[in-house]
Amino acid sequence: MTNLEWFERARAVIPGGVDSPVRSFSSVGGVPYTVVSGSGAYVTDVEGTRYLDFVQSYGASLLGHAHPSVVEAIREAAHAGTTFGAPTPGEVRLAEMLVARVRGLEQVRFVSSGTEAAMSAVRLARGATGRNRVVKFDGCYHGHSDGLLVAGGSGVAQLGLPGSAGVTAGAVADTVVAPYNAVPRLDESVAAVIVEPVAANMNLVAPAAGFLAGLRAECDRVGALLIYDEVITGFRLGVGGAQAYYGVAPDLWCFGKVIGGGLPVGAFGGSAELLGYLAPNGPVYQAGTLSGNPLAMAAGARVLELVGADDYAGLATRVEHFAAHLEQAIGASGLVARVPRVGPLAGLFLSREEFAAPTNFAEARALAENGLYAPFFHAMLRRGVALAPGAYEILFVGLAHGEPELDLALEAAAGAAAEVAATLA
Repeated sequence: MTNLEWFERARAVIPGGVDSPVRSFSSVGGVPYTVVSGSGAYVTDVEGTRYLDFVQSYGASLLGHAHPSVVEAIREAAHAGTTFGAPTPGEVRLAEMLVARVRGLEQVRFVSSGTEAAMSAVRLARGATGRNRVVKFDGCYHGHSDGLLVAGGSGVAQLGLPGSAGVTAGAVADTVVAPYNAVPRLDESVAAVIVEPVAANMNLVAPAAGFLAGLRAECDRVGALLIYDEVITGFRLGVGGAQAYYGVAPDLWCFGKVIGGGLPVGAFGGSAELLGYLAPNGPVYQAGTLSGNPLAMAAGARVLELVGADDYAGLATRVEHFAAHLEQAIGASGLVARVPRVGPLAGLFLSREEFAAPTNFAEARALAENGLYAPFFHAMLRRGVALAPGAYEILFVGLAHGEPELDLALEAAAGAAAEVAATLA
């Protein structure tokens, strides 16, 4: 069967033919490719076409697809049972690994997704402070819970939505939206400020100098809690995440993606004092049948065992060189590109004329909606390179992307940019 046949079959039984809107080709046009397998930096679709993959499950696969050691860890765990609804040694081991790597993180609770992690962290912040209001930033995405979906990035922005139908006014009444990279003035009604320490759902926008420190100081001034949504940055920026990278610690962390080794996972954590508000010890209720799933715990632990500080440093250096060469390759072919970079994270903005890298969502949106990304995306896909099907996502370069793969991507980008530029002449 072809990709089109699978997509038509999917649309008959799955809304829009996809189980997450970011996987659709709504913002770029065309038919999504349906993946049947992946290996390292590559995926293969139902038609047998092999793509160099810069999606990598939106950052979940740090080591690449089907890494042999991670697969073996999952296999071993599955032989012992897939879920129990009871405590397991695996969740203790992975929690110990997270706590040992992140300064200030004393306890964590596992959930099954980044959405659950952010939702639960906000509930905990409200329960611990006795306050209701939460401040988030325009273009930052913290999952699809009602109160945090307003003015979100990623798929919300790709579909041109300000939020979501079905979310009541009451659900967002206590959510305040501020522009990214501007420290808001808080008052004593604010329970928490939640932020992506590196905004990676409006393409890539780095925190301005002093932004995170300013948030920390403003939260301290009024007694609010600072929450880092590190579902993307956690254990991808480095061993200790954004706190170690920038030297500014939050009160609560949200994790996901990397810590599940490619399986569904999320976690939130902080000091033992704050986590003490959670049931069964405290009054803030949170639960999950599959939380701490043994397979996800085993896969996540294996990834963290295999990746050390030298690996992160090497990856960051490789991404730095790739980013510079990608700008040059696209620029020499008739378009203008900016590839902002924070450690191993990289974005991609395109334009017809010179521009500065965006500092907030309004600037990022203007570039994302200039009509260049969709034709560039398809030109890359025809050359065997798969980017995310939306201009608000980033490039996930992982440890499986070696120099040959990055050179292949540069060659494809040069050709794709030339093709797009020719249509504009």
